[in-house]
Amino acid sequence: MSTIKARLRQAVFVALRTGFRALPLSDGQRDRLRARFLRDHGDWVPPPPRGRIAAAAATAHRPLQRADEAAIGHVPHRVEALPAQLPATLVAFYLPQFHPFAENDAWWGKGFTEWRNVTRALPQFEGHIQPRLPADLGFYDLRNPQIMRDQAQLASEYGIGAFCFYYYWFSGTTLMEDPLRQWLADDSIDLPFCLCWANENWARRWDGRDEDILIGQQHSAEDDLAFIAHVADYLRDRRALKVDGKPMLLVYRPHLLPDARATAQRWRQWCLDNGIGEIHLAYVQGFERPDPRDIGFDAAVEFPPNMSNPRSLTADQYLINPDFEGDVRDWRELAAEIAARPLPPYTLYPGVNPGWDNEARRSGKGRVYLHASPRGYGDWLSATVHTRLAAVPADRRMVFINAWNEWAEGAVLEPDARLGHAYLQATRDALNMPTVENVTARPCVVIHAWHMPEFAALLEQLKASELDCRIVITTSPEHRALVEASLREAALPGEVMVYLNHGRDILPFLQVADLLLGQGEDVVLKLHTKRSTHMPNGAQWRDEMLKQLMMDGHARRAVAAFKHDPQLGLLAPQGHLLSVSEYVGANAPALAHLRARLGLSVDPNDAQFSAGSMFWVRLAALRPLLDAHLYRSAFEVEQGQIDGTMAHAIERVLGTVCAQNGFRLDNLGSGSPDASSYAYAKRS
Repeated sequence: MSTIKARLRQAVFVALRTGFRALPLSDGQRDRLRARFLRDHGDWVPPPPRGRIAAAAATAHRPLQRADEAAIGHVPHRVEALPAQLPATLVAFYLPQFHPFAENDAWWGKGFTEWRNVTRALPQFEGHIQPRLPADLGFYDLRNPQIMRDQAQLASEYGIGAFCFYYYWFSGTTLMEDPLRQWLADDSIDLPFCLCWANENWARRWDGRDEDILIGQQHSAEDDLAFIAHVADYLRDRRALKVDGKPMLLVYRPHLLPDARATAQRWRQWCLDNGIGEIHLAYVQGFERPDPRDIGFDAAVEFPPNMSNPRSLTADQYLINPDFEGDVRDWRELAAEIAARPLPPYTLYPGVNPGWDNEARRSGKGRVYLHASPRGYGDWLSATVHTRLAAVPADRRMVFINAWNEWAEGAVLEPDARLGHAYLQATRDALNMPTVENVTARPCVVIHAWHMPEFAALLEQLKASELDCRIVITTSPEHRALVEASLREAALPGEVMVYLNHGRDILPFLQVADLLLGQGEDVVLKLHTKRSTHMPNGAQWRDEMLKQLMMDGHARRAVAAFKHDPQLGLLAPQGHLLSVSEYVGANAPALAHLRARLGLSVDPNDAQFSAGSMFWVRLAALRPLLDAHLYRSAFEVEQGQIDGTMAHAIERVLGTVCAQNGFRLDNLGSGSPDASSYAYAKRS
């Protein structure tokens, strides 16, 4: 009976939601009504869809590697200059949870810090990046004053202009304030800061709701005055973040105050009476979006991923935990939707978010935003600073980032073991003004050298093509000397990058492609010393592809085609562009895995691929693959396999990746393509 009742409520909820969305309400009105309904009837909300139970053949793609493995796209610490004049002030939310204190000892066990949540997290489905572990700063303890000095230095180095510390005040009791008082007392730290009063209840579920409260709020006029008096030292500090000379103060949930306007007035008067002067009040749009002027505030702060509802991806995931009841959403849609929002008529400080996944706090029931990437975050931040805020005076541009160190919620700028300083590097890069011509004019040739006699011959063909290009060679450690000798003999300049013999030509290419895209390279010719000893016509296959890609003026035509058509993504050698469905081979399980892992709406079986993995490609077309930051351990150990590996699957998914990203495929070379009689692979 209870199941029937629950289903009826869920059906009613869906109907009510449809009608609610059609009502002509302001954002503020809509948010208040939604919050009130969910507070009283949260159990009416239908559960998220369930993921798929992985077939036995897919278990090889489960993340069995170490959680601290560096992925493709890992970025080390780099010392680089910032723009002389920063185009905006970037403010990162900061969680001071990472130290033991008495209340947490009582509630969660002695010695508890947020790191315990972080390290207990487990991947719930294939491609779920958990646990997420710190790198350079380690599992720090904020009782050590050097930690916050190092954090401030790192933040400043990468363009963060201020921290916004969450402040936990409960009617005279403060939690986690010791690190902030330590910061206040350390005048050697120059980074500006402000406070955000997290004025909700502290609940065992970590969501601020009214179930299982550990310590609650008791809002009152007296509490308002006690609070502002207590934080006065922060407002008076020389490093207090200021707007028009006024120290800034944020409130997380103003609608939890009995009368937000009255609270704001009390605070303003107290500050005027006690030598602080005018203050700049802002609230966080985490749960509601009123016009700040209506509640006596000066501004609002966006707080993604809240107040956005991208599509669910839960049903597409292959579950590792068959009991997973969490909700999986598309971070890319979140970023695109918020980046395109027009600014409202009131003062709004836009927000950006480097990712979100609170599985660490809600085992098996987390809300996960998939497909976040440093490049995607950098695009969002750049668009916000240079486009969305373009009409705002430079000295008023402020962007809030959620967050600096929310490790248990997967919202982190600090270096992590998987990608290093990639998010910080993207932050610094986004502060530079984008240019119209931000890519190099000449192409780059990437050659994977494994068979040395074929490599020497390939260099001669490249030289004969007279292609003006940058040359990058990938090879294994044992072949480096031979590669360098071959380059000298051919009198060709080349950069040699050494990788272990792993993932055939595909894994080295992905690692180099990620680097080249970050360096501004545009068009790449991918070649390798293909021998195909299991085939009697393997040499013919290689020579035919090389001829179509490079010789008889084809290379120059390829460069011209990419220049002429910005939507051209990949050029395959004539006659080698095949249907995936007809030549899928033993790769169907891996392709299904990659489709979910990369978030592809295009079915790989409906696309084409360049057989033989030699082609011209625009690197931007490969972003869905590069931004997935696959682990090297996802590629099988070399055992002479001729099909069914991750490398073979990626070869077949490249055309789908290009199509997903809005680019098209074409042939290059002479003659008429005849895929119906392809001589170098068997039809499935």
